Amino acid sequence: MASSKFAIITGASTGIGFELAHLAARDGYDLLVVADEPLIEASATDFRRHGVMVDALEADLATVEGVEKLLDAANGRTVDLLCANAGRGLGHGFLEQDVEDWRRVIDTNITGTLYLLQKVLQPMVARNDGKILVTGSIAGFMPGSFQAVYNGTKAFIDSFVDAVRNEIKDAEGVTITNLMPGPTETEFFDRADMLDTKVGSDEKDDPAKVAQDGWDAMKAGKAHIVSGWKNKVQAAAAHVVPASILADQHRNMAEPGTAKENDDG
Repeated sequence: MASSKFAIITGASTGIGFELAHLAARDGYDLLVVADEPLIEASATDFRRHGVMVDALEADLATVEGVEKLLDAANGRTVDLLCANAGRGLGHGFLEQDVEDWRRVIDTNITGTLYLLQKVLQPMVARNDGKILVTGSIAGFMPGSFQAVYNGTKAFIDSFVDAVRNEIKDAEGVTITNLMPGPTETEFFDRADMLDTKVGSDEKDDPAKVAQDGWDAMKAGKAHIVSGWKNKVQAAAAHVVPASILADQHRNMAEPGTAKENDDG
């Protein structure tokens, strides 16, 4: 039986998005879950055990066509909640990266996200009701040496969400929450070719805990949530530490080969 509540979760096949979909299903939302890989079908089976209706869609949200495919799959249903979680990373030096690869990061993290937000926010604001959780990152606070394009996209998203929240502030029934995690135990670092880096090989945050932090903040209508106390300290420091020092610090985490330094006991 269909629920009266409907949520869209992107990037839901693994990681933070997978955990957010479980939280939404547990809270009684029917789901449309989306990812750019066939694994989304298996993940949807897992979400259905909560007794809600779940539609799964494989779509490339780096493209306008992929976002429109997602909107079509919503089949005119009122979107009560959107978790815009789809994202892509890319490691190594910028000069070594293929244009197709860094454009895909930009198109996934910025272009596709913005188009989806615009299309979902318009009816939410018109009816003055709805909740959105956007997965940003504390990476947006620091120059991302050897992860420059990714960090730049997250800086854009962090700024963009704040700006749009202000633009729609008269629609008090609509909230936009920016979830800003630090390094999290997901497939992100493998897909970004960063397993040979310090940040890629270090212990990372639990995606279930990050998702719960974001979910709770969204439900409370908060503007932001930095998940994890270490990340809160790092985010606060980023506002006062010079950019050149932050860039050096990021280099020590993300430069290829730095994982070897962790082998000394």
